[in-house]
Amino acid sequence: MTDTRPAPLTGLKIVEISAFVAAPLGSMTLAQLGADVIRIDPIGGNIDANRWPISDDGTSIYWASLNKGKRSVTLDLKSEEGQKIATQLIAEAGTFITNLPARGWLSYENLKQHREDLVMLRLGGWHDGSPAVDYTVNAASGFPIITGDDERPVNNAVPAWDVAAGLYISNGIMAAELDRRSSGKGQEITLALSDVMLATVGNLGYIAEVQATDKTRGALGNGLYGAYGQSFECADGRQIMVVVISNKHWRGLGKATGLSEKLEMIGPLLDVDLNTEGGRFEAREAIDAVVRPWFTAHDSEDATKLLAEAGVLVGGFQTFEELVNSDPRCSTENPMLTEIDQPGVGRVLAPRVPLKFSGSPAAAAVPAPRLGGDSESVLAEMLALDADT
Repeated sequence: MTDTRPAPLTGLKIVEISAFVAAPLGSMTLAQLGADVIRIDPIGGNIDANRWPISDDGTSIYWASLNKGKRSVTLDLKSEEGQKIATQLIAEAGTFITNLPARGWLSYENLKQHREDLVMLRLGGWHDGSPAVDYTVNAASGFPIITGDDERPVNNAVPAWDVAAGLYISNGIMAAELDRRSSGKGQEITLALSDVMLATVGNLGYIAEVQATDKTRGALGNGLYGAYGQSFECADGRQIMVVVISNKHWRGLGKATGLSEKLEMIGPLLDVDLNTEGGRFEAREAIDAVVRPWFTAHDSEDATKLLAEAGVLVGGFQTFEELVNSDPRCSTENPMLTEIDQPGVGRVLAPRVPLKFSGSPAAAAVPAPRLGGDSESVLAEMLALDADT
């Protein structure tokens, strides 16, 4: 008998007033898990409505990608009437996410007067209230100093703190919803983007490392700290990444390359134990020197195949174009991805939430709405207001 339970968050209503990455991603994650998410924007769109990349007709691919599965309402949020309607929608939904300054009519204290058990999550920059974005937070994290292979700091192209914050947002809302179901009470949740960064730096041991050893790490390029990993250029000019963590991987590297005996000589020569991650890290330059000629004699496809067959972790570097056009893992062969017709953009691959549920499956990806395209239906459904109100 087929299990037909609805998606996990079916029945949860959320209003979002936000911009950029973290808050929209957090609420989209909840939408893809079944929540009914209503995004409210000013008439004409918020600051991110036209952010690059854009399609040929000027539609923001960025905005569409971060708002899949939501409903879109536009209101004159500078007017008392617009603020009143937004407040009513928030109260009706009972759950609210924002990364805008939560003061005045948008403050928790005001909104709580309209819904006693309101759950509200507010994302800010630094914990002291000063503004920040992903790339300014990242600059303070220490990671740009150890990214790359020279003394010039390199900010990561991936907005990692925004992405992590978005997932913290979805976790925070679900935790508060569980609490509300048992306690009957709402609450305000605050999250600082900088604290997402600091939590990650601490959870990965970088804070304790400095305090315990009084040392800091330098740039390693594509090297892997505390273990053996390196990128190599192959005979066809393409680069591949090789990672050796376990002793099985280490033996596989020697087997695939036929260099086991030469690699074994490194340990006694440098007085390190190559059966440990630390030993392989200490000997990384010698290992590089021994195996690099093998890579220059093999094209990337052959090298990848031989290494994978020997049980070594290996992956090729590729462009976004190669990922989309040539990699079957980024296609409908992967059940996480489906093709959707996105208004203003065209037919594109889109991911659903990456989680797989056996009993209450998340739906396939659906398009983002047109900006303001659901205003009439949402206002009629939730507030019994007509289009001329």
